[in-house]
Amino acid sequence: MLMSFNAHGNSYQDKGMKDLTVRKINVDAISVEEIPALFKQEHITYQSIANVNWKDSYPYRPQVEYGIAYTGNAILLHYQVTEESVRAVAGHDNGPVWEDACVEFFSMPGGDDIYYNVECNCTGTLLIGAGATRANRRHAPQEVLNQVSRWSSLGKDHFEERIGECSWEVALIIPFSAFFLHHIQSLDGKSVRANFYKCGDKLQTPHFLSWNPIDLPKPDFHCPYFFGLLRFD
Repeated sequence: MLMSFNAHGNSYQDKGMKDLTVRKINVDAISVEEIPALFKQEHITYQSIANVNWKDSYPYRPQVEYGIAYTGNAILLHYQVTEESVRAVAGHDNGPVWEDACVEFFSMPGGDDIYYNVECNCTGTLLIGAGATRANRRHAPQEVLNQVSRWSSLGKDHFEERIGECSWEVALIIPFSAFFLHHIQSLDGKSVRANFYKCGDKLQTPHFLSWNPIDLPKPDFHCPYFFGLLRFD
């Protein structure tokens, strides 16, 4: 068991941090649109993104869950969301997707201090950043972003906020090459620290949910101290 400690000196077990086994799926080729059906066929168990860490200021909790698996060269993700409104204003990659209806995957696949933030709004617009801290992060170049296949149940066009309950899904195929500051050849048998988030900074009801809890006084997802653990089998 990988033992890591947060800013208060407590171990992950002490803080109740989650630990998930990620299954390998042996497929020669898969289109991103097929991921929801593939996960159903493979009986992938979905995880809730349900921690409301700042209840006093941001009590709203939409329904959010994700499924994750991997292949010999990519991580597969499928998010399912139901919330009170949706927004997709960031019309280009590496824009402010966190202001929209947004799901996020932060991870440390290189085994060092560098973590990646893969953020995706409800129409599949992406932001990928990398670095050891929130400051001075490097954005993935467009040629790297283009390697990530995306599918959204809402289509690709951006739009202003739509008020009213909406259920939506996005799926991603994230090739190992998207972790552009490393040369990852395989995740077989590796343990990777990670967290998953749901946010919408400029929605009518802003919210900041996480898979693993975050013990900080105000919203901040850039905290590897509070990452859980993904075990790639």
